[in-house]
Amino acid sequence: MNSDNLTWFKSSYSGGEGGECLEVAACPGTIHIRDSKNPAGPALALSPMTWDDFLTHVTE
Repeated sequence: MNSDNLTWFKSSYSGGEGGECLEVAACPGTIHIRDSKNPAGPALALSPMTWDDFLTHVTE
C-alpha cells in the first residue's frame, strides 16, 4: 500500500516542538511506522501481532 493513502498519527504524548516522534498508520493486517521528521523516507510494515509484542516490551 502506498504510504500516501494511509492516515498517519502521532501519540498524544508527542509535543508540538518537532521532537523525535514516530507516526503510525494502521490498515487491515498491517501496522505502518515512520519517522515524523521524514515522512517521505522509509517506513516499516509490521503484522499486528509483532506491533503488539513491541508495545508490550516498551511499556514494561
